Amino acid sequence: MELFGLSLSVSPDVYEPAEDSGLLAFHSRNLKGRILEIGTGSGLASILNAKTNPSNEVLATDINPAAMECARKNAEANSVKNIHFLQSNLFEKVEGKFDHILFNPPYLPTSKDERIPGNLNYAFDGGEDGRKTLDKFLDEFDKFLAPRGTLLLVQSSLNSSEKTFASLQSKGFATRILEEQPFFFEIIHLLEAQRIM
Repeated sequence: MELFGLSLSVSPDVYEPAEDSGLLAFHSRNLKGRILEIGTGSGLASILNAKTNPSNEVLATDINPAAMECARKNAEANSVKNIHFLQSNLFEKVEGKFDHILFNPPYLPTSKDERIPGNLNYAFDGGEDGRKTLDKFLDEFDKFLAPRGTLLLVQSSLNSSEKTFASLQSKGFATRILEEQPFFFEIIHLLEAQRIM
């Protein structure tokens, strides 16, 4: 598939870029500095940023080993070299501070009998309230963000935008909606959060 001028291939056990992926990639493409993407999937946002900004240092992570392999191949296919890949459960193996952190979390409320077999489940399964992975991320992300850094986060109306805003505010972040897209069963927001204290 062709997206934002990139040639991407996606294996069956990796999340295929959808509208939420496009929102994150579009709004993060011109960010400068050290970039960290948690849950990179096919690598769309990270590869686009790295290709657009050759002087950037981009680290793309995912818990899914198939996603890491897929993203690595997509970077090679698009001749992008200023990007590194790390298999990690959220920040488990991440070190250092970053100017920008990107995350499109699994946000679908998912009961045990709705889980998908295999690694693809990581991309969708947000737990009973859709916040299982998101809340763990929000607990930790600020430790890895540079003092004047920003967070770009995909948020769904299915898993309580209000809780996310409250969590970010309690950590001293000002948050705004960069863009939103309505769908028949949810609204997808792209949030930008910046530390104010």
